[in-house]
Amino acid sequence: MARSFFRKNIDAMGPYVPGEQPAPGDRVIKLNTNENPYPPSPRVLEAVRAAAELVRLYPDPESTRLREAASRVYGFPPDWIIAGNGSDDLLAILVRAVAGEGEIVAYPVPTYSLYRTLVRAQGAVSREIPWPGDYSVPPGLEGRLVFLARPNAPTGTMVDLGQVRDLARRCGGLLCVDEAYVDFADDHALPLVREFDNVVVLRSLSKSFSLAGARVGLGFARPEILQGLRKVKDSYNLSRMAQAAGEAALADLETMRRNVERVRATRERLARRLRDLGIPTLPSQANFLLAQIGPRARFVYESLKRRGILVRYFDEEGLRESLRISVGTDEQVDVLLGALVEILRAEGA
Repeated sequence: MARSFFRKNIDAMGPYVPGEQPAPGDRVIKLNTNENPYPPSPRVLEAVRAAAELVRLYPDPESTRLREAASRVYGFPPDWIIAGNGSDDLLAILVRAVAGEGEIVAYPVPTYSLYRTLVRAQGAVSREIPWPGDYSVPPGLEGRLVFLARPNAPTGTMVDLGQVRDLARRCGGLLCVDEAYVDFADDHALPLVREFDNVVVLRSLSKSFSLAGARVGLGFARPEILQGLRKVKDSYNLSRMAQAAGEAALADLETMRRNVERVRATRERLARRLRDLGIPTLPSQANFLLAQIGPRARFVYESLKRRGILVRYFDEEGLRESLRISVGTDEQVDVLLGALVEILRAEGA
């Protein structure tokens, strides 16, 4: 066995496993990574082309124009906003800055599995607390850093805002409310940033703004918190093209909101059709559904894949009998439903 040059915790941990990305040119219906099925604002492509002409120069290390655009949209001063290479970058910055070796990072499970990867890489300790049956805030959610995905991935469920406020009030550490999918939901937690000195709210432009390929995330917190986070972020963590894409997308909220309403309508139609097939789903406030297939979930996942339809299967506790299905276009959803009918009929389900 070859000798290792890594820290013990790195040797012991598994990597984060992203959703499958097909090769360019593969003819598949891709409903496995929660991307928006509709294109971004036309302004985005124009802005990216213009930014690419200066690609020989370093980008603005503070993403100033992007943060100013976010300030106009969300009503926070620019010094209350930090930009990241996707919200994943901001999650990593938070763990790096807040959680020391052996310190506790708490979060309900199942949830976004990157939390676990980041905590273990840091040498901190994960406190994973199962969600109650009603997906409310579980008791004992306490640590140096607390992650709460709202809406939660991969369930799509949404903790009541009043419960989040109570959690912030009693939490002795820093509470990060991860709102990557919140534009598809009915409310949001941004007001808590002004109410409490220990709350960070993260947003992603990957989902609702259709910028998954650009990697643009935003964090909202009091300036004294962001000053600490900036100490450990990469110097130039957003490219010129990403900053330009984010700024242009935020300047065209009408396109985003129109796409969000289309996704929400298709989400409800998909949930109804799945129920008609005898497949219940958890109530979702995101751009995906967790379909509770049953013991043959992995078989259904593999059968769909053979038909060129990608959905997400999680081989972990509490999720092995479910499939996460991203909401695509109505046409993509119809193909998915037709394939499910064939698969279930063939199995006598």
